[in-house]
Amino acid sequence: MTSGPGVPAVNGGSMRPHGLLLSGQRLNRAMSRCVLEPRPPGKRWMVAGLGNPGLPGTRHSVGMAVLGQLARRLGVAESWTRDRHCVADLALALLGDAQLVLLRPRRLMNANGRSVARAAELFGLTAEEVYLVHDELDKPLGKLALKLGGSARGHNGVRSCISCLNSNAMPRLRVGIGRPTHAEAVQAHVLGSFSPAEQELLPLLLDRAADLILDHIRRLSPETFQSLREGIHLLRKGQNQQRTDFLGGSQGRGASDPEAVRSLQAASVLGSLPFP
Repeated sequence: MTSGPGVPAVNGGSMRPHGLLLSGQRLNRAMSRCVLEPRPPGKRWMVAGLGNPGLPGTRHSVGMAVLGQLARRLGVAESWTRDRHCVADLALALLGDAQLVLLRPRRLMNANGRSVARAAELFGLTAEEVYLVHDELDKPLGKLALKLGGSARGHNGVRSCISCLNSNAMPRLRVGIGRPTHAEAVQAHVLGSFSPAEQELLPLLLDRAADLILDHIRRLSPETFQSLREGIHLLRKGQNQQRTDFLGGSQGRGASDPEAVRSLQAASVLGSLPFP
């Protein structure tokens, strides 16, 4: 990513001290000292919940609901700070010796990528260090899947992130919301609120989603992170794509390159977590 007017320059994956200070001024000072110090690759991550600001209870904004649960789990639910440079709400947390940047864009879904890319630049993160959490029409409610890079699959928020980050290497947690029977009902379904029956399932679903993100980050040591980067590099050449479906087990697509498969399996180290 390149620097623009008023954006701290990024050099070799880290940002200049001035940029660090600007970010730290808008966050709790004690947390800033812990979190904003330079870290090696694989020790700082961003988790971005995609959605539409002002519509937190809709299916399309379920990614933001997952971020709320993550913040509660990490003890930073009261620490959200509105950042005018990223046009997003930010919260910083520690997970062991790793740093987490939680982000909820304050732009519409189709422009979420602008907030994600600006924050990635400020915090010196590569695309591989940015998790996207978003709704998935093609999976029923209660089904979660981790996708390691690849296309947007028709999701406008993911498409925006790919465009703004100039990369499709971001890991994504796809949260199933189900697809209506009739195609003309899709827009109303996506932008609508969860039904009372669905709302009863949400607490456990959000809890599972938070588990999956945190477990995956915990297990990505700098060594396995390097394996992830190598695996995604091979995927971007079109040689292989590996997906982990937490309710249906692992599914390989065109797994013809053993090196790519080994790299991604070493990076993923995740089993199936059933959701009743």
